[in-house]
Amino acid sequence: MVNGDKADQTVSREGYLGVTRSLSGRLWRERPAEPDVVRRHQLNHGLSEPVARALASRGVGVDAGQDFLHPTLKAQFPDPSSFADMDRAAEILVDALSQGRKVAVFADYDVDGASSAAQLVRWFRAMGLEISIYVPDRILEGYGPSPAAFRRLKDEGADLVITVDCGAAAYDALKFAAEIELPVVVVDHHLMRAGEIPAVAALVNPNRPDCRSGQGHLAAAGVVFVLLAALNREARRRGLFGDRAEPDIRAWLDLAAMGAICDVTELIGFNRALAAQGLKVMSAWRNPGLQALMQVAKAEGPASVFHVGFLLGPRINAGGRIGRADLGARLLSTDDPVEAAALAAELDALNGSRKDVEHDVQEAAVRQIERESNQSDAPCLIVAQDDWHPGVIGIVAGRLRERFRKPVMVIGIDRPGNVGKGSGRSQPGVNLGRAVQAAYDAGLLLSGGGHAMAAGLSVRPDTIPELRAFLCDQMAGECEIATAADALEFDALITSRGADRGLWTEFQRMAPFGPGNPEPLFALSDVRVERPMALKGGHVRCTLTDQTGGRLKAIAWRCEDTEIGQRLLRDGGLIHVAGRLKPDDWQGRQGVQLEIEDVADPRRV
Repeated sequence: MVNGDKADQTVSREGYLGVTRSLSGRLWRERPAEPDVVRRHQLNHGLSEPVARALASRGVGVDAGQDFLHPTLKAQFPDPSSFADMDRAAEILVDALSQGRKVAVFADYDVDGASSAAQLVRWFRAMGLEISIYVPDRILEGYGPSPAAFRRLKDEGADLVITVDCGAAAYDALKFAAEIELPVVVVDHHLMRAGEIPAVAALVNPNRPDCRSGQGHLAAAGVVFVLLAALNREARRRGLFGDRAEPDIRAWLDLAAMGAICDVTELIGFNRALAAQGLKVMSAWRNPGLQALMQVAKAEGPASVFHVGFLLGPRINAGGRIGRADLGARLLSTDDPVEAAALAAELDALNGSRKDVEHDVQEAAVRQIERESNQSDAPCLIVAQDDWHPGVIGIVAGRLRERFRKPVMVIGIDRPGNVGKGSGRSQPGVNLGRAVQAAYDAGLLLSGGGHAMAAGLSVRPDTIPELRAFLCDQMAGECEIATAADALEFDALITSRGADRGLWTEFQRMAPFGPGNPEPLFALSDVRVERPMALKGGHVRCTLTDQTGGRLKAIAWRCEDTEIGQRLLRDGGLIHVAGRLKPDDWQGRQGVQLEIEDVADPRRV
């Protein structure tokens, strides 16, 4: 399976397979692993050497191997009381339940917000109280709570508002809520300004400066799941389960996993257990909304990171991007299969429209970077244009980040409103959220915030050139270091014959994959490309062959107009290929194909 004959020849000072600069401009190197830890993992867990090496290379020590390979909530669940304000939040919410007060959950419009809101709706429903959902319109209201939204909720009779996946940095809105005597409980995970805690009823956020939970990598949905445990504990303390069953929060692990995976959080520790156990719960497809989404996506089988990240998540997000913002939260919280089917169909249609809008914005942004702005050598890229849809700029920023290997901020300008709404994605090692916060503190932004890998902002259009210079200066040092460290790290060298279903299955013992546990990356050396074909959407499909005589199907996504795509389509000479194995079950064949990540020309390494 793994090409052991060449293994000792792959690593040198010049790089893995000698590649110091691939066609995407990256260094190739083998993931470092301590030999003794590799051997111990082999003996303790019955792993092959390549899988044991991959485990060790991800920093999993000898004593942590069991929890990593078999993550459980029992072993990893944090004490809810370790979160600042968690006990206080539980008391307030159970008070509201006991008093039959009118509660509204205010959610962000993405998957994390929707899955967070749905968990709370389902817990309160199980306890006999229906709570309402409010999701702000991305275009008309922007991100997070506003004074106008709190006023509307107050006028509609809300006695208590719970914000999820937003609110921690909404200082002006929260101050207004206090002025109109509207209690607010904030449940969030975004970065906050040091030493500045808003005056609210309770603020639960593992990233608030005084929180000692050590769970700062959780998505909001994970924080809400811990809150559900705190709610059960508080309700139990008050004797509320004398005449009703205690809600089994494990039934909603699928929702917690949705947030963890779609918000691209680090799948380590408790968060890894949430994702792993949540995928198992999801696989039963008992949530009517998720079941309906699978049907419209024409998908089946046990839930996986692929299902969540590429089939379900984008459809849920579509409502918040270009449709009605509350569709995703309503879908995940409904128990009515008929309503779920209708919502899923609407979201599926919106997702198709979203793809068209995204394509147009991305093409315009690439032209601006490569032909008009002359900024492709800058530490970070800031592109802006009138009328770019704010619902897709985050996706486009992510695509451009992948393509140009540096932080990207995409800004859509609303000329009548004299405001630009921006969304950014960053490169590992470059803290974009901190830079955006610095720009806000410097008076360059109307609003802004986020975390290391993603951020959003609002800015006056005439300030964009100044903002570009500020962000480039702010991130220049980190970008220089990140660029030097930008490398592909490999788990094994394989051959076209050895890349089979058995090898894929063996590495699946390390799933689920994501940040903190990257999906295994394999290299094939001196392969020839056969039957290359450009597909709709800019993808390139081909077959890889080498001296072993095997034939491996492969595909490279969205690369036709890149150097990698052009090299694959030229079909000439030997190349080295980097990629990830994926199952290929078309017509029941139980095979694999390679998703190409990078290509290197042996003559140019």
